[in-house]
Amino acid sequence: MDLSLFLVLMLLTGIVAGIVGSLTGLGGAVIVIPVLVIAFGIDFATAAGVGFVTILTTSSTTGAAYVRDRLSDLRIGMFLEIATVPGAFLGAAGTVLLAHADLNSVLLIALGGVLLAIIPGTLARRNVELPAGIVPDRRSRRLGFEGSYHDVALKREVEYAAGDTSSALGVMFGAGIVSGMFGIGAGVFKVLALERYLGLPMKVATATSNFMIGVTAAAGAGIMLSAGYINPVVAAPVAMGTALGAYLGSRLLPKLKNRTVRLLFVPVVAALAIEVILRGLGLP
Repeated sequence: MDLSLFLVLMLLTGIVAGIVGSLTGLGGAVIVIPVLVIAFGIDFATAAGVGFVTILTTSSTTGAAYVRDRLSDLRIGMFLEIATVPGAFLGAAGTVLLAHADLNSVLLIALGGVLLAIIPGTLARRNVELPAGIVPDRRSRRLGFEGSYHDVALKREVEYAAGDTSSALGVMFGAGIVSGMFGIGAGVFKVLALERYLGLPMKVATATSNFMIGVTAAAGAGIMLSAGYINPVVAAPVAMGTALGAYLGSRLLPKLKNRTVRLLFVPVVAALAIEVILRGLGLP
């Protein structure tokens, strides 16, 4: 393929990934990795390395916008990184060790099954605009895990408080492992922990996930870079497109309802689950 055409296609892939990643909190690697592996025949380890770059770009681009709009809860995000960063180191090390082993296929299929299991619970909450009946646990009250933001779609101030922090920490550790191992940011698990276990509004969960995935990805990207799995010819145009797409998505998210964001989240998770299962089975 002509180099100029390849770079343009990488740029367009990054734009789509940035929009999807910023709206759903998944980082955009869920788009980039399948495209690189299936459409361009790039090996999984290299695609995962570019996925880390995509995640870092999405997080960096949307971070300032979501903090300005008071959608990202930095206090909660930094607390949960206590669990995700160690998980990311373990996961990235696992990817390097399993890059040429058959166990990688088994892990992909297992990951797809876990992702599919998340969908029914999310669909059951499809009509929930704001969480109700959230009881903060002792840790949440002690650390002041509460906040508010102005909801443009609802045209009012929304207050929230975090609930079950222990369960959220467990999910976040698993999210870190998945992020480091597969390079997808594991935003799906971060959003799950933030919305379902902590009881945060969906937009706050998405924005906080976008902040967190950058920190987690930075932990794994160093290992992938030292192992030689980040190709700058691929990563550079993808990162440029992702930055543009993430900016567009960050402008759109505050205007959407929480229910709309949740409904956008479900098909992306379903597509990701199917894609990783097919990859694990060795199918195109």
